[in-house]
Amino acid sequence: MKLLISAFLILILSISGYSQQDKKDYTDAFNIIEAWLETQKDFEKLPGISVAIVKDQENVWTNAFGFANPGEKTPMKSSTIFSICSISKLFTSVAIMKLYDEGKLRLDDRIDDLLPWYDLEQKFPSSGPITVRSLLTHSSGLPREANFPYWTGPDFPFPTQQMVKEELNNQETLYPASTYFQYSNLGLTLLGEIVEKVSGITFDEYILKNILQPLGLENTRTELPEALYGKELAVGYSAVKRNGERERVNFFQARGIKAAAGFSSNVIDLGKFASWQFRLLDTTVTEILKPSTLNYMQNVHWTDPDWKTIWGLGFSIQKGANESKIVGHGGSCPGYRIVLVLNPKNEIAIVVMINANGTSPDKYATGIFEILSKAEADSKKQSSEAKGKDVDLNEYAGYYDDLPWGSETYISNWYGNLVCLTLPSESPVKAMSFLKHIEGDKFRRIRDDGELGETLVFERNSRGEVISFVQHNNYSRKIK
Repeated sequence: MKLLISAFLILILSISGYSQQDKKDYTDAFNIIEAWLETQKDFEKLPGISVAIVKDQENVWTNAFGFANPGEKTPMKSSTIFSICSISKLFTSVAIMKLYDEGKLRLDDRIDDLLPWYDLEQKFPSSGPITVRSLLTHSSGLPREANFPYWTGPDFPFPTQQMVKEELNNQETLYPASTYFQYSNLGLTLLGEIVEKVSGITFDEYILKNILQPLGLENTRTELPEALYGKELAVGYSAVKRNGERERVNFFQARGIKAAAGFSSNVIDLGKFASWQFRLLDTTVTEILKPSTLNYMQNVHWTDPDWKTIWGLGFSIQKGANESKIVGHGGSCPGYRIVLVLNPKNEIAIVVMINANGTSPDKYATGIFEILSKAEADSKKQSSEAKGKDVDLNEYAGYYDDLPWGSETYISNWYGNLVCLTLPSESPVKAMSFLKHIEGDKFRRIRDDGELGETLVFERNSRGEVISFVQHNNYSRKIK
């Protein structure tokens, strides 16, 4: 299954403005991100979520919330392993392009030349050939899936490699080749078969020796590690039912579909995978791939007639507002939703992993980048006067009750001022307002035009602890 990068996330990534030479202090931003994710996890009834933010070669922030296995109260960690679903396709695509670098195949090689047993019916006599390139760009005209109901629960009957091969002659093309975009797990499955045929070793062995081991991805595999299920490997859950509960999803193995959707990893390893790409694009030295080859993969190779769907060689590609190129992939498998997004120019990447369906990791990646972008702008405006004020803003930090009108407000330090974040919120920056310290426990809201608005006063108990705030003559009690 797939998850494309949302247009709004593309916009946020393109305007983030990170500079390799200008390292920022995102401490206040990370505090807000943590509070937002922790709260959203609860209100969306997510079992768990794991996140990594990568800047070039550094994993600048990782955190995890909730449970990897709620039944056993196993806490979610940054090291927790997930099914990474369709992000598996990026590893398969790198494997194909390594063989291309070595001169062992060409992008315009026909699939029936590389796989003599391929016998799927070409329904359109005038169609051009199905090639390696068209498989990588999902423009081959092949159907989306192999001829099995493997996305159907509760048991998800994924076929073996041999079963996929034997069933090909009962399938036919959906479109003529190189006519329309049709996302195809079958197409990437066949690319895995090509890796085996051309390399002369199994797909698993090729991936391990040529990608995972060289990059030190010790927690990335071509399958789900069943022995670790419920411990280091997160248990997956369904979308929310009418009664507000999520069902535990049965364990599965993608088996013959592994090249398209069978891998497992964690946010730390996918962060390393992102760093490798930044590193390779900034050098002339071959590391698994030639730098020019990775750059070529991340260039546009297919644009659908709708002018909205753009694809590279294995990578989803979008153009940001400032002409920045945004690449990556997402995934959705039974019980898991994942996204990996990279801005190669600014060398920033984000990974979000959720062990539940019916949710969007894009939404969380978008919110994180919104917060970081706001932090970058506001940290530049932080005045020396604000920095030098003799007031501990952390005294006011915490969650405040908004019932019955809303749920909660989180208040925290924000580059010399206070920030109020209304929770829950799909778009955190839109839910943020800011307070300037006036005197004592008195603050005033900073309007969008920079002028000062209404007054907010914090109240303390007999021990001097902040217990509430008063705004518009009404009280909000501190809950933690």
